Formats: sequence, C-alpha cells, structure tokens
Amino acid sequence: MDKNEIIQILNDWNFWNKELQTGITRHSYIDRLENLFSSNHVVAITGPRRAGKSFIMRQMAKSLIDKGYAAKNIMHVNFEDPRFVESGVSLLEQLFSAYREFISPSDTPVLFLDEIQEIDGFEKWVRKMHELSLAKIMISGSNAKLLSRELGTLLTGRHLDMTVFPLSFTEFLLFNGIEIKTPPDIAGREIGIKGLLRKYLEYGSFPEVALSGQKKEILLTYFEDVVTKDLLRRFNIRKSQSLRSMIKYYLSNASSLFTFKSIERSLEMSVTSVKNYTDYSEQAYLTFSLKRFSFKVREQEKSPRKIYAVDTGLSNVVGFRFSDNMGRLAENAVFMELKRRQVINSALDIFYWKDIRHREVDFVVKDGLKVNQLIQVCWNMSHEKTRNREMRSLARAMEELKVDKASIITEETEGEENIKGKKVKVTPLWKWLLFNK
Repeated sequence: MDKNEIIQILNDWNFWNKELQTGITRHSYIDRLENLFSSNHVVAITGPRRAGKSFIMRQMAKSLIDKGYAAKNIMHVNFEDPRFVESGVSLLEQLFSAYREFISPSDTPVLFLDEIQEIDGFEKWVRKMHELSLAKIMISGSNAKLLSRELGTLLTGRHLDMTVFPLSFTEFLLFNGIEIKTPPDIAGREIGIKGLLRKYLEYGSFPEVALSGQKKEILLTYFEDVVTKDLLRRFNIRKSQSLRSMIKYYLSNASSLFTFKSIERSLEMSVTSVKNYTDYSEQAYLTFSLKRFSFKVREQEKSPRKIYAVDTGLSNVVGFRFSDNMGRLAENAVFMELKRRQVINSALDIFYWKDIRHREVDFVVKDGLKVNQLIQVCWNMSHEKTRNREMRSLARAMEELKVDKASIITEETEGEENIKGKKVKVTPLWKWLLFNK
C-alpha cells in the first residue's frame, strides 16, 4: 500500500490531528489496563465481537494523553478496516514505517493493534517489537484460544491478558443515564432501575444495543458476524447449517444441562462435530459451558454441563424462545457477572453442584483452593414448595462443601434465612448485580 493511503487510514483512528469520540468510559477496564500497562509486557485484550474492545482501546489512548503522553507517540489501528487491501506481517511493517516517517514519534511509541487475528503471523512481529523495545504494545482479538495459543508459544511470561464482556448492569445503567456507586444512590430511582433490569434481561447489554432503538436488528447482525467471521471462516467449517442449528439450540436452552450425546441425538450430528463446534463457539465467546463441581477431575469431565450465552439478548433473539422464562435469563445474567469478576480475580473458578438425589445449586464459586460462595437463582420465592426445594438443595451443598453462608437471588424477595445455624441471604437480582461484588 502507498504510505499516503496508510496515513489517511491511520488519521481516522488516532488523536493526532483531532479529537475522537471515546464514548462512555468503562472505568473498571481502564483501571485494569492502566495497571497492566505499567508492566513490561504485551497486553492482550480479548472478548466477544462488539463488546466494546475498540472503544476501550481508544479510551485507554485518551487516558494516556490526559496523563501527559504526546498524541504522536500513540498509534491505534483496527485491522478489520476494509480499506486495508493487504494482510500479513508486511502490512504491519508498512504501517509502522509510515507512522514513524509521517508522524515522527518522539519517544517509545505505544501501539494499539485492534482485531490482530486478521494478520497472519502477527505474533512473531509483536515479539520482535517487544524484545527490541521498539514499542509498547496492546493487542485485541475476538478469539480466546487464538491469542492465548499464539502468544503463549512465542511470548511465554511476556504477555498479560484481559477479557472484555458486554456491559455489566452498573455500566448498563450508566449508559442509560443512571450512575450508581453506593446504596444511597438508588434513592428515588428504584422503579426506574427495575424497569431497566427487564430491558437488560430482554435485549442484553452489548454497548451499541444499549444505546440503539434497533435492538433486535443489531443483535441479529452481531450473530451473523460471529458465525461468518469467527466460526465458518476461521475454522473452515463446511456444514454451516449444522453449526447454526447447534448454536441456536444452545442459545434456546441457556442455563440448561446438556451432554454431547444428547446434542448428537437431538440434532443428528456426530459427537465429534458437537464437541468441535462447542469448542469453537466458546473460543468466539458466543457460549460458555459450566462443569459440575467435584473433587474428582474424571467425574467433572463425565458429568453433564450447563450452557450459558454471552448475552441474554442474543439468547432471546436468536434462540427458539417459546415462552418467557425470567428465571433462566436471570441465571444467565448471574453467570456472566461471575465471569466479569474472574477478569479481576483470575483465581476464581465457577461450577454448578448436583448430588445423586438431583438436588442442585446453580453456582459454586471457588477462590483458589477454597469454596467461598454458593449461589442459587430462584426468580419467584412466593411458593412454599419452591422455597423448600431451594433451601434443601443449599443446605445439602453447604454441609457437603463446608460452607457457612449462601445466597439466593430472586426477583423481589429480600431477607435472611437460617438453615441449621447457617445463613442464607436472599437478595433481588438488581441489588446483587449492583452491590454484591
């Protein structure tokens, strides 16, 4: 490519000659990135397509400028820009050469390389730039194993990771003009917050969806982008209809148990295809599977798993939604909140629990070697039979796992229960999402 063409493209992505829109700052991610940036490592930002990685990179660039970095010492580029007609490491060399020639950075530049998986062989170039101290580098991509595998091979011990997910409920409220930092901030806003929780569960929390009136249309477009770019094209899948059927099945049954054999029977696919497609879907951050808690690894692997969607909006729009099931949507929202907390604390592990009498607890949260949380999601606690069933399951799990405290997350019910001297805190979902960090 001609250097003048390259600079014209780069000008659109950078603060060199103009201010750019940075959107609503997602402070939890920027704080985390600033901490990672202070280390001498390549920083890899991963997460689902359209979760906000590009805007977070731009917000990070603006934060550096506000802290005294010269704008010319920062270069941001998104490799999904359709104006790039070349690919491969040669494009990286051309970009960096044009940047140095036309912009003339005065110090070690900071490079934000967005959707880097579009560049074959990028990892060797990144390693060279890092080891020769030619730049500080942040990269992003929409495929979990792609980045971890390729960087892990060539940059072992030299890179740090951060995963970006769609908006938390706190962020979702902020995108809708409500800032909640402490419990007193909810005064006079409770009805509005509950109404927004319904929208959060109905349409999900991709940033663009939260701000748009065309929610369903955008979600369907997202789904097609992920399937086409991150699955069919990335993994050279020829049986596109089989893949789509399986993903729609998962999104239709979010928060449900499954086995590879059960999918094989339901969709008339080979177990090998089911396993591969499930893995690909997780690599693209479209779905996640949750293992059963057991002290025996073999038992964990043999037991059914639970499936969750990265976003309840996608689950509702793409899945075969036969009826409203707020309980399943609430459980999915709790799962995704726990995944966000893993970004901050990588020692967290999440499981579900089930015994031989089919008593079940939705989430077992393990911090390092210790189980420190049991969480049950029960949308409606008004029926005595339902309440007793949930309490029996928690009581048995607390006894087996030697846990003294547990939580039940509901629509409205709030309070505290006592089971044989052990405390069970009952909290509405919106309060748990906002304050139980």
